[in-house]
Amino acid sequence: MKEDIIKGSCLCGAVNYQIEGPFKIFQYCHCSRCRKSTGSAYASNLFVPPERFRWTSGEGMIGRYEHPDAKYFATNFCKQCGSSLPWAVKGGKNIIVTAGTLDDDPGIKPMCNIFWRSKASWYEESSDLPRHDEFPK
Repeated sequence: MKEDIIKGSCLCGAVNYQIEGPFKIFQYCHCSRCRKSTGSAYASNLFVPPERFRWTSGEGMIGRYEHPDAKYFATNFCKQCGSSLPWAVKGGKNIIVTAGTLDDDPGIKPMCNIFWRSKASWYEESSDLPRHDEFPK
């Protein structure tokens, strides 16, 4: 049975892509490079084989940065809105899909946290914090 096609896009909608399962890995990465590229406590990364990924529009709007000291790390972003976008690891064996850009449910949940020792000093488990459905009153 063929898996469902999952769609994703940037914040402004200029760049769109689709992925097809099954997916290899879904993990939270706490390394300093992922924190800086996402501007968050960790990156939510879904690994997809290159043959199960394709850009559907806006590929010309994609910028790429490859860290000169990194063995695998790179990052793609929308040149218009700055959203982090899926990127091929150096060597091209995987596409790292930035899960926050998914428009559909991938049908898989995160499996683990990696580079935990590198986590931000200010990071607190979100389950330990108060919850609000909207802005707190």
